[in-house]
Amino acid sequence: MWALRRASLHLSDWEIDVTFGELFSEEEKKLWRNIYLRFPLLSIFLSVVTYRSVVDAFTVTRNRGLSSGTGRICCAKSDVAKCCLENYNAGIIEPQEKIYDGLLPSTRFFNTSSSFPKSHREVRTFSSQAGAKSNGEDNDDLEDGFSELETPLGVAEETTSGDENDDDLSRSELSEEEGVADDIQNELEAFGAETAVGEKNSPRTRASSAMTKAILAAPASSVSTVLDKWVEEGNEVTQTEATLTMLHLRKRRMFGKALELSEWLESTKRLEFVENNYASRVDLIAKVRGIYKAEDYLKQIPESFRGELVYRTLLANCVSATNVKKSEELFNKMKTLKFPITCFSCNQLLLLYKRTDKRKIADVLLLMEKENIKPSLFTYQVLIDVKGQNNDITEMEQVVETMKAEGLEPNSQIKASLARHYAAGGFKDKSEAILKEIEGEDIKKNRWACQYLIPIYASLGREDEVERIWNICESDPRLNECMAAVDAWGQLKKIENAEAAFDKLLEKVKKPTSKHFTSLLKVYANHKMLAKGKDLVKRMAESGCTLGPLTWDAIVKLYVGAGEVEKADSILSKAVKQRRGRPLFSSYLTIMDKYASRGDIHNTEKMFLMMRQAGYASRLRQFQTLLQAYINAKTPAYGFSERMKADNLFPNKALAGQLARADAFKKSAVADLLE
Repeated sequence: MWALRRASLHLSDWEIDVTFGELFSEEEKKLWRNIYLRFPLLSIFLSVVTYRSVVDAFTVTRNRGLSSGTGRICCAKSDVAKCCLENYNAGIIEPQEKIYDGLLPSTRFFNTSSSFPKSHREVRTFSSQAGAKSNGEDNDDLEDGFSELETPLGVAEETTSGDENDDDLSRSELSEEEGVADDIQNELEAFGAETAVGEKNSPRTRASSAMTKAILAAPASSVSTVLDKWVEEGNEVTQTEATLTMLHLRKRRMFGKALELSEWLESTKRLEFVENNYASRVDLIAKVRGIYKAEDYLKQIPESFRGELVYRTLLANCVSATNVKKSEELFNKMKTLKFPITCFSCNQLLLLYKRTDKRKIADVLLLMEKENIKPSLFTYQVLIDVKGQNNDITEMEQVVETMKAEGLEPNSQIKASLARHYAAGGFKDKSEAILKEIEGEDIKKNRWACQYLIPIYASLGREDEVERIWNICESDPRLNECMAAVDAWGQLKKIENAEAAFDKLLEKVKKPTSKHFTSLLKVYANHKMLAKGKDLVKRMAESGCTLGPLTWDAIVKLYVGAGEVEKADSILSKAVKQRRGRPLFSSYLTIMDKYASRGDIHNTEKMFLMMRQAGYASRLRQFQTLLQAYINAKTPAYGFSERMKADNLFPNKALAGQLARADAFKKSAVADLLE
């Protein structure tokens, strides 16, 4: 631990003395060093996030020659920095001035004696906008799939919000799950069951139920109709039976049927509902009808059962939908209701800010320090992923060391994440070393690891390793292995192999869903194989698949890659009207980028507006693309800075350069000569 702290201290000295010597006083530098010693995990994020924001702000104000440059720089400092600098010696116990701004206990720590106007002091607050990122931090996390790494009791594995993180939905079907029995106990707990393991008819000894079969046998009928008849036939509704059915419906992503089951159980009073049952209902409503309907239902729950579990379940769904404003409001309300601040809730915020504004991660970490909340394995998993996405490999390794110092060892998901980031960062040897560790001595005994190994080896260009592992699986592949193989062979440009793996996939499922077809469709889209992509979409239609956000995204990229951006635009517009989920952020951005490259201001502005209408808050990434359209069209971007300010966004270094190029009142000497 001391080595990590000393390494952080060395980084602090270098960055403060060399980079920020003209910004910080000697006293401030001393306080920074103390922060590094006291908060090693937090310091890793402050060193990157806070300093970068200061550098960007300083560069912008210096380049633009603002007279209020000093005030602007200070307001651009992270609020965590201000908090620590002004309250460190007091132990960061009570703020000198509290500004309640959306994140509950993290009432802002500002010094009321500051000489800066209050308007400046309120610039950087927890707000509903998605957050600004510097160009180096502009990984939009469009399809990171991280939301499935931690879910509350009763929250299903897959989000249906159609948001940025919906791309990693390749979970095994129920028939493929060898570990179904191991997961059932969690659902029992979530649904209030008390069945003991090993008991007769225990969920660990039964992987199906008569109630489940009755519901699945009549897919066109309502659950209430099916179960009323089922009860009339003499069947008994038990807690275990209801729980098993709920579990199976969730695993099949039949959230609508699961919601009907929950409503029937409550309306017929077959079971006595407790908080866990209400939390499960909130989750299902959020998935089927949206978070606002779930919020309305929450208000109807008896007050004695309206506890922290119910609220955090709704919070998880708000985060899954990347609804920043609602997530922060809900987190703040939980504090108002005197609920304890749990590691789970903080993890949800980390997950949210990982996608929308990485600079706010430091605020959450400071909150956890202040409330003495010990980070969980999932906490470190998020932080490792953040560092890896920013290609901060050294600091990613520091997070791992901090985790181990706290007595936590990396699980398989963390190891796979590390291997992916090493591969992306060009650290091939380190990546392969971790992959060998995951594989173990006998890959046949560690069969679960294949789904991780196949795509990562593909990203390393190791065709031989992909083939070796796939040969082990190919005779009797599991569904997730098939999907991993399709992706891997696609990365290696082995289209025929990807198609063969897809055929294996079709042999495993009687009725493939759009998720399965999309795995191959993405391969065709990435390789601009429009004809094959069209044929696959026709097969999807013939199979009766319902298209969703993931499929729309693949189709959009397929047409844009083929140069048919207008067709992609038309498809996306039709998808929006179908109201079957919100299109992915990347779908809009793919079309927007293409229009911008053409200098098509009208259509770029149209996509910008469509993203806002879809509920995606503004980010620097969108403004960068929009401004590029004006630059390519050689048209002045009047009032662009004001548009950004209206969304509480401020240009980073890259965007400031774009603004200078699009300045309507700036003429070069050459332009003057030509006029």
